[in-house]
Amino acid sequence: MVTAQCASCHTGRYPPADGKPGNHVPYQQVSVSASANCDACHKAGYGSWDPGRFHAYYNVSSQCSACHTGSYLGAVGKPATPVHNGVSNCEGCHSTSSWASNGKPDHSGFGASTTCANCHNGSQASDKGPSHIPVGATNCFSCHSVSSWRPSKWNHTQTVVTAQCASCHTGRYPPADGKPGNHVPYQQVSVSASANCDACHKAGYGSWDPGRFHAYYNVTSQCSTCHTGGYLGAVGKPATPIHNGVTKCEDCHKTGSWDSNGKPDHSTYGSTTNCANCHNGSQAIGKGAQHIPVGLTNCWACHTVTAFKPSKWNHTQVVVTAQCATCHTGGYPPAEGKPGTHVPYQLIPPSASANCDACHKAGYNSWNPGRFHLYFNVSSLCSTCHTGSYLGAVGKPATPVHNGVTKCEDCHSTGSWATTGKPDHSGFGATTNCGGCHNGSQAIGKGANHIPVGNTNCWACHTVTAFKPSKWNHTQTVVTAQCASCHTGRYPPADGKPTNHVPYQQIAVMASANCDACHKGGYASWNPGRIHAYYSLSTQCGTCHTGSYLGAVGKPATPVHNGVSVCEDCHRSTSSWNNVQYRHSATDQIGSGTCDNCHNGTVARGKPATHIPVTVPTAKCDACHRSQVSFGTSVTMNHSAVASQTCKGCHISSYVSQGLQAKPTNHIPETQLLNGAAMDCKACHNSTASWGTMRMNHNGSLGGGAGWCKACHASGTSYLGNMERKSLTHEAKGKTPLDCSESGCHKPLGGKGSTYTEWD
Repeated sequence: MVTAQCASCHTGRYPPADGKPGNHVPYQQVSVSASANCDACHKAGYGSWDPGRFHAYYNVSSQCSACHTGSYLGAVGKPATPVHNGVSNCEGCHSTSSWASNGKPDHSGFGASTTCANCHNGSQASDKGPSHIPVGATNCFSCHSVSSWRPSKWNHTQTVVTAQCASCHTGRYPPADGKPGNHVPYQQVSVSASANCDACHKAGYGSWDPGRFHAYYNVTSQCSTCHTGGYLGAVGKPATPIHNGVTKCEDCHKTGSWDSNGKPDHSTYGSTTNCANCHNGSQAIGKGAQHIPVGLTNCWACHTVTAFKPSKWNHTQVVVTAQCATCHTGGYPPAEGKPGTHVPYQLIPPSASANCDACHKAGYNSWNPGRFHLYFNVSSLCSTCHTGSYLGAVGKPATPVHNGVTKCEDCHSTGSWATTGKPDHSGFGATTNCGGCHNGSQAIGKGANHIPVGNTNCWACHTVTAFKPSKWNHTQTVVTAQCASCHTGRYPPADGKPTNHVPYQQIAVMASANCDACHKGGYASWNPGRIHAYYSLSTQCGTCHTGSYLGAVGKPATPVHNGVSVCEDCHRSTSSWNNVQYRHSATDQIGSGTCDNCHNGTVARGKPATHIPVTVPTAKCDACHRSQVSFGTSVTMNHSAVASQTCKGCHISSYVSQGLQAKPTNHIPETQLLNGAAMDCKACHNSTASWGTMRMNHNGSLGGGAGWCKACHASGTSYLGNMERKSLTHEAKGKTPLDCSESGCHKPLGGKGSTYTEWD
């Protein structure tokens, strides 16, 4: 048992069991570990004492300096730095977890009011080094953070910098650079002798560029102090003869511009000025070796006083007639010489000594057109130029008819190659065997896309002057039932049928038809092409009538056509789609009440405007219309379907055309009854089979204004019905009654008879 017993053996008295060395940390002096045994810290096994870890197993917050003197194994002592001088309490700044991250004061609360230099004075802590820019009493915090010196926040606002640039920018305080060795020596120029950097450098702190001296200083002398060519941005004088020996720039130049002012004033020079006195190549630039030869002509004739280019040269300044080749040799650009492909006119006797303008007469802007045969009469030596290698001189074509031919003039004249350089065809005609020459070898023959005309002679369609336009009019060869021989699309302009042509080959009766079986309107146009005019079809309508083929209408996108693929089930004629006998499905038969699903005026024919008004939602077409062949067939009015409607809504003159009987003109005036205007026919007529089945309904009329008896029962009225009629005075005794029913007369207001049934 050795746990917590190490020191029993490891005293140094029992070798090889070694004891602790003399520089072992004095852990017994630390209160928390005063009675510790070896294995309290040495836990890595019995092979080695290392590592022995004290702080891993003991929480120590004081007495650090008991071990950390620098004399004991593994216990670092304080460094020999000013900030540690006289310090004996390690834990005042450090913790046991890390010396580096914790062994310093906590700067997180420091700010603009903190006097950093109290510590950072070079003794207790590091201070500004000798290469720090001079910032006077400005606090460190203005530029530096509490976590690190770099990067700093310096942005030229922390201290006054106006006219103070040179205080820092001497080169001694990097990264504040000083002026380079090739900076202009402005101190030597009187107006800027005491200038600071920002007198010229005003573009901000990001860059010295641009530094502009003349923008801020008016300098009229001492130019050569800077303008030697050795200083940044200060151009020196060029190495030209006119500048030799010159030391005062300002005699010719000013600070506004070198170019526009640094030269003699030419503004008064003109045609009498001898330009060459100066422009002789020594004092000033003269004519170069490539200048066109103009003899003694003055420079001013072509050039301006401001620039040599562009010049005013327009061929009038010297004599140029028959002199073109003097300049146009190629040695005086931009006066170009003749190209290597120019016709070799010198080899032709009539033009052997010609100059350029013998042929080129269109002016000085362009050589084109140069016309040789217009000005020289040539009847031989054509092949000297006409090889195909020279500009504008056509060579003989690579055709069999030209093989071995070297003398152009045997067939051609200079007037025209095209009209004269061929055999005379004017005498050729219908008996001429054109194919004898036009066979593709001796002369051009029929191409691969020529229509197949068999042995028909070329002359039948073409003229002796040109192949096109041809005289083809479909009479030169047999074309009946042969259209498709040419109209395949392979022989333009004989077009083939388009991709959206009806697929007639899929229809049995015309599977082998040719184009003219339907297209019979002549040869000028395919339209009209009419299938049904020449073929009787009763099936396969859907093959063409998909809506994708020319002239073949497809079925409309309506519910009645959904899922239908056989047109001929309903459509009975090829001349009109309207000849339709619709086959209703088993679910849409008479009595199903589904008619108005389609017969709504959109999908299929709906009720006409003259149809009787049907306001009962449950009333369906097949309540009255009992045939699917026609609406007008087997129609019987079914009053039970509209029993809740009023009779007088339909039985009016507006619907007489639909077979309804309107109220006759001699019908009793029901408006004379009490509330009679609101009465419907069925108040009296109690049968829909006959109007004659009825019983008079007086609607509670009393007479005398609460309905009027006399309106119908007065003698002289002729309304329908067998009512008794008498005059109001038929029993009058001294006065005429107001109405039949009143006190002293008939009921209901009088006492005679029975109300509405008996007068007396």
